[in-house]
Amino acid sequence: MTHIHFTKMHGAGNDYIHVNGREESITDPPALSRAMSDRRLGVGADGLILVLPPDEGVDAHVRMRMFNADGSEAEMCGNGIRCVCKYAHDRGLARARPMRVQTAAGVLELEYSLDPESRVDQVTADLGEPVLDLPEIPVDAHRVTAAAGQGSHTFEVNGATWIGTFVSMGNPHVVLFGDDNPRQMSGPLDELDLSRWGEPIERHQAFPRRMNVHWVRVVSRGEVIMRTWERGSGQTPACGTGAAAVCAAGVVTGRTDRRLLARLPGGELRLRWDEATNHLFLTGPAVEVFSGVWPVPERDRR
Repeated sequence: MTHIHFTKMHGAGNDYIHVNGREESITDPPALSRAMSDRRLGVGADGLILVLPPDEGVDAHVRMRMFNADGSEAEMCGNGIRCVCKYAHDRGLARARPMRVQTAAGVLELEYSLDPESRVDQVTADLGEPVLDLPEIPVDAHRVTAAAGQGSHTFEVNGATWIGTFVSMGNPHVVLFGDDNPRQMSGPLDELDLSRWGEPIERHQAFPRRMNVHWVRVVSRGEVIMRTWERGSGQTPACGTGAAAVCAAGVVTGRTDRRLLARLPGGELRLRWDEATNHLFLTGPAVEVFSGVWPVPERDRR
């Protein structure tokens, strides 16, 4: 029996277990994520993130591989990548500004601020350009129907018709605005039963790589309230790429401005969709919670 050293971190309550892949060799990351993410029998988290050296020939300082709580590997994670920036900086793995992080969705640049102890506290991630073309998100266009509202489509789940706006931020998202879906979202957003709708929408046949789902109420052109069902992890207190998708969807449908405050159960995230570059920027906290060791039989390590 040996041990894996890990650090639990979160961005606006969206928590991940970080492991230094330069020092720890993991043969089965999906299984490790399922075991460690369990909130009763494990550490408890929305998933596992491996912090690795970048692939040869890639112009990046570190590489991130992110696994959801169910073991599935995701392309990107807006809250997780901010925590990777803090993990790498605070441990001396990378101190570049901007810091370039390789992900399955490409290499992203991150700027950050330091607290009085020279540790990262706030991070701004350049998430690149939102993707609105259905096949590229991906969404099966033959299984959804264009709605009256600009950029919106309807689809059916368990006998109910939903109107959503689809966006990819390197991973797929559907944004469900309250005024588009008054019947299902008639009450306060915090009373909406995400467990009833989350998984059926996530696994709808129109979404070949499944879907992150966000329910949104617009407070003003500069502020929204949202809740999230994260693909592979279920209900989460925040989703960084999801907040970015909400910003893009709000602009495309004419509901919000390009600068947006997203209020989630886990905290606040700030978005800016830059008109000149078409890049969407996400700013929020990166917090270290604690470090520990996880016992692993020798047969489960390289």
